[in-house]
Order: sequence, then structure tokens, then C-alpha cells
Amino acid sequence: MNRISIFLFTGLILTSAAVTRPAGACTNFLITKGASADGSTMISYAADSHVLYGELYFTPARDHIPGSMLDIYEWDSGKHLGQIIQVPHTYSTVGLINEHQLSIGETTWGGRSELGDSTAIIDYGNLMFLALQRARTAREAIEVMGDLVARYGYYSSGESFSISDPNEVWFMDLIGKGPDNQGAVWVARRIPDGYISAHANQARIRQFPLKDKKNCLYAPDVIDFAREKGYFDGPDKEFSFADAYAPLDYGALRFCEARVYAMFNRAAPSLQLSMDYVKGVPGAEPMPLWIKPDRKLTVHDVMEFMRDHFEGTEFDLAKDIGAGPYSCPYRWRPLTWKVNDKEYVNERAASTQQTGFSFVTQARSWLPDPIGGIIWFGVDDTYSTVYNPVYCGITRVPHSYAVGTGDFHHFSWEAAFWVFNWVSNYAYSRYVEMIKDIRIAQQELEGKYLGEQSRIDETARVLFEQSPGLAVDYLTEYSCRTCDATVERWRKLGQDLLVRYMDGNLKDELGNVTHPGYPQSWYEEIVEETGDHFLYRKLEGEE
Repeated sequence: MNRISIFLFTGLILTSAAVTRPAGACTNFLITKGASADGSTMISYAADSHVLYGELYFTPARDHIPGSMLDIYEWDSGKHLGQIIQVPHTYSTVGLINEHQLSIGETTWGGRSELGDSTAIIDYGNLMFLALQRARTAREAIEVMGDLVARYGYYSSGESFSISDPNEVWFMDLIGKGPDNQGAVWVARRIPDGYISAHANQARIRQFPLKDKKNCLYAPDVIDFAREKGYFDGPDKEFSFADAYAPLDYGALRFCEARVYAMFNRAAPSLQLSMDYVKGVPGAEPMPLWIKPDRKLTVHDVMEFMRDHFEGTEFDLAKDIGAGPYSCPYRWRPLTWKVNDKEYVNERAASTQQTGFSFVTQARSWLPDPIGGIIWFGVDDTYSTVYNPVYCGITRVPHSYAVGTGDFHHFSWEAAFWVFNWVSNYAYSRYVEMIKDIRIAQQELEGKYLGEQSRIDETARVLFEQSPGLAVDYLTEYSCRTCDATVERWRKLGQDLLVRYMDGNLKDELGNVTHPGYPQSWYEEIVEETGDHFLYRKLEGEE
């Protein structure tokens, strides 16, 4: 996911580096009130692309002249797609949460290629932001999204959306209808309270209730259109959106559904979910759309789900030879590769090196909106990022994360994206050792922010009772100060790592240089591969 070049939202011109985002690159987790430890609703999102510059977007609330038009520029290319009618008032957004605690995430799955519509005006990125600017609740957002694509057409390929407000969490699958049929077909289901869900670049809604508007909304022609196109010919009750519009292939299982499995497996190990489905075993039971976790989840739990590398499973990225001597859980692209005309794969985990930004949003119904909504925001790899608390009612974003502080093509010490990439890319060279130092600093900061959350909330609540503006000013200052302090700490961490691990050495706690060498298991692998090629052979007479 990415915002590119120059485009307009509510008349505000924002500028970013020209980049693109390939499909098949993002991960979302969805947590309902009854499944969270404090009664929050939560969604998470990792925007993954090798050419995505991570930054925190902000658009203020605005009033608009009746009848005014809004220019739409594609989020991934900056291409001008057309104009739509502006609404009288738009809400403020920071990242992908708005001032009413409504938040949205997405993952792209492509689907049937013939359903793309290059003549349409609304792409997936604008669909999310327009919904955030025009809706107060998840249900309203779904209605806005449905109306927009029906009126202006849908430009992008198939997409899944996570949509949450302080009370409900919804899952929506959507795809266009092709250049000859303006609009889109879609289904949205409310996640039952007490349950969790996930999606990762594959449509996941199969059968759905046809007469339950409280819990399921859908385009009126979603089944009829599939019949017309020859994608489905059974009775309505057997219709599966995912099977009709996004038929599975092996990549959809191994690269996409596997990330859903990993999250479900960590949240509910008691279910003992099988990996057969994600391995493509014929006849294996599909992953459910939602599950009940073994225990209620905290914000930190969800952050840690986003840091998954398939630890403890047979897909564990730190365990095969591709991890190298220092157990690096990342694989450089391409995702598939060939040897002797056979195609092989690298695993695709929730945590990956190409993440531009990621977040976990919290929406809390018992607090005023400016206080209740938080987007815990980070840039670069989810495993080594720091999630900073950014309240949804703020009026500006921190300098180090702001649009314009940096760009994809020029390094900047001021930009969070580059500082975090500087640290993580250095750590790849000696990962299993350096990541320990990184995680200590990460947990120190996140622990501090999570620990002081209740105090910040209460202070803001007292100020809100005096004047909502006082609370908003307080939370703006806190969010900005916290984020910028994180980047300052990360610059220091990078310097410390360079000093400690310079030239393959390791300084101990007293500053003494040691030479730990490679792990013993790696030496054994070398001998197994090369035999006596590196054997130290004593000369005749040598002691």
C-alpha cells in the first residue's frame, strides 16, 4: 500500500516519492471487543513493499463548498483517475484512523484479472481514505465504500478490508466487475464479538448469510454477477465469494493463508490447527474465517503477532539453511526461484524486511473519541520496529514520521524510515546476536509507552472535561514528542551496535574485544558440504 507522487485529498496537496506496491504484500489481524483484554477493538496492518516509503499521513477535517469536485489520483502511481463530488464536511485522519476512532486496513489479492476496470475512478487507496473522511462507524464506512464503487467504478484488483470502530469489527472482500460493468461486487461480515480474524492477500469470505443485515452486508448482484460470468452455477446458499472471484492457487495457500494460520495458531494453540491446508494437501479443511482465542488479547499481543516468522512451526524461517550462520529470518526476493527447471519458494511470514509501515489501532468506546482512538505506528520491519502511540484526534504529526521529512531515494537522519532501516539492515549481518540488543531497546520503549497509557488517558480525560481543545493539544504534543524521542533513541542504538559489533567482533560488557566466530552448527554444515577442503593439515614434523 502506498501513496504516490502528487494527489489531492480534501483539497490538500501532499507529496511523496514515486513508488509502486505489488500485490500480495500485506497482513491484517482483526480483534473484537470481547476478544481483547481491555474491551478495545483492534486491527493491525503491515504495508509491505520493496519500494514503499513509510510515513504517517495526516489530513485535517474540512468544510467544502457545496457542489465542489474532488480530484482522484491513484494511490500506487499518482495517475489522475477523474473527479468525484465532494461532500460538505470531511473528518480528519491520521494514518488510517479518523477522528471518530474508525480505522481501516487492507490486503490485495488480485482475483480474476478480467474484472479490472481501467476506466474507473476509485482505487483501493482512495476508497479507504474517502471512507475514513466520510464515515463515523464501520457500518457507515461499508455503505460509503459500496456507494462510491457503484457510482464511480472500481479501478483496482481484488481487495480485503479490515474496518473497525469502537464497537464493531468487519471483514470485507471486494472486486470490480470489469470495464463493461461499472461498479464492484463485495461482501462484508461482522466478526462475532469475542472472536478474531485475519487476512493476508487472499479473499477469505466463502458462504455468508443472505438475510442477516445486522451481521452481513453485500452488493445486491454479488451472486447474480458470478452466474452471469460463469463463475458459479449452484443454489444461492452454496455461493462462495472467495471461490467464485479469487480461486485458490498454491501461492495463495503457502504465501497468504499461511500467515492467517500463524496468527490463529499463536492465539489459540488449543485448537491444534493443522498446516495441511496451507501446504496444499488435497482435501485439507480450509482455515476458518474467525476463531475464538484461548485468552483475551492485549495490544502488545497483537504487536507480537505482527512479528511472526513462523516460529515453532515447520515453516520457521530461522531454522533452514537460508537463515545463514546467524539465523536471519528474512529471504531476499524473488519469492520463488528455480533449480533444474523446478520451482521452489521462500516462506512469506507476517514479519518481512520490505515493510514500509505497520500499525495496530485501538478503539475504546468508553472514552471520548480524541482519547479513545490510538494508532500504534511503526516503520520498517515489524520485528524490529517500535510501535508509537499516536492519538486519533491530534492536529499534526511528528516531524520524524511526517510527509516531506524524507523520501524513498535519499537517506535522512531526520526520517524515522531511514533511521530504522539503518539499524535493521546492519543487524541482518549478525542477526541472532544483534536482534537481542534491538529487542531490549524496543521493549524498553514500548513497555514505557504501554505502561504510561492509562496516565496519559486520564490526564487527557480531565482536560477534555474542561475543554476538548485542551485534551487534543495535550495528546498532540505527547504523540509528537514520543515519536521523535523514539527516533532519537534509535539513532543512538545504531551507533552502539556499530561500536559493539564492528568488523565481526563483539565487545563484552567491559568493552573488551572478543572473537566469537560462527555458531558451531555452521562450522559443522561447512564440513558436511566441503569435506576435508578446509582441513588444517599438519606438515611433517609439525607439533
